[in-house]
Amino acid sequence: MGIGAVHQDHSTMKLIDTLQDEHVLIDRVLGSFRTYVDGLLDGTADPDDGRRFAAFFTEFAGHFHHAREERVLFDALVTEAELPGDRGPVHALAHQHAEMEEWMCEMTPLLEQRPNSEDDRVRLRALATRYSHALWRHIDAENSVLFPEGADRLRRCGIRELPDRPMSEAEAAAREGAAALLVRYPPIEDDALARGDGCFACRAYGETCDGLEAEWWTDLEWAEFYNTDASD
Repeated sequence: MGIGAVHQDHSTMKLIDTLQDEHVLIDRVLGSFRTYVDGLLDGTADPDDGRRFAAFFTEFAGHFHHAREERVLFDALVTEAELPGDRGPVHALAHQHAEMEEWMCEMTPLLEQRPNSEDDRVRLRALATRYSHALWRHIDAENSVLFPEGADRLRRCGIRELPDRPMSEAEAAAREGAAALLVRYPPIEDDALARGDGCFACRAYGETCDGLEAEWWTDLEWAEFYNTDASD
């Protein structure tokens, strides 16, 4: 979370709980994906599985998960909670969705066949590392900042729940396919990536977003924070 937690209503929203559960799966499949890329480069992985990974991140993580975040949660934060959509956390995280989708489109042809040149090998490894690092940090920022703070603001506007939708056949198939991938390619963690909570976890912090407190907090929230801090 940001500098301090001011509000005390810790009840949850079903949609946000569901999105966080989906993050657990996406997080694990990212680790499996990195194992797959290592195997593809050393000749031990099945190139057909590259299509399955691409389908998971495109159909399930993109068309299902990210789309519901944007079209339901982000939209509610802008229209109902009157938070800015052209700057701050909502804008930064939506931009990251689009950016990661572009990277996956660029990477997909390299995932579906064994790289034949050293240039392709270097490019695939670099793209896979950039994509996984970005999505892992994105998950951390949403879990620790956007979800709890966004839910709090929606509750203060009288919104206790948000609508959801079922998966399409393609989205469900992509999700189901992940189970076999996790078995074939055990997830790994990347020690080169420092993960954590709060705005500092987000790639946009200090570049296109000045953080939760600067972008979202009102004068009243700052006053509540300083009063709480002074009483401790």
